[in-house]
Amino acid sequence: MKTTLNLNDALLTRAKTMAAQQHTSLTRLIEEGLQLRLKANPRARAPRALPVYRGKGGLATGLTGLSNKAMLNAADE
Repeated sequence: MKTTLNLNDALLTRAKTMAAQQHTSLTRLIEEGLQLRLKANPRARAPRALPVYRGKGGLATGLTGLSNKAMLNAADE
C-alpha cells in the first residue's frame, strides 16, 4: 500500500543514511520500526477473550426472555 508521510527533515536524513548503510530500503526500515513499536505496545496486542460466567442461575420462573415487557415487569417486582 502506498501512503504519504510527513517526516521531520533531520529524521528522514538519518533514516535514509541508515537504510543505505544496511543495504535496505527506506520502506523496509520504516516497516521494521513500526513492527517493533507495535510489539512493544501492550494495547496493540490481540484482544483478550471476555470472561463468561458459568455458574448457576438464569431467569426467574415463568420468564422466557422473549418479551421485553415481561422482563421489565419482573425487574420492577
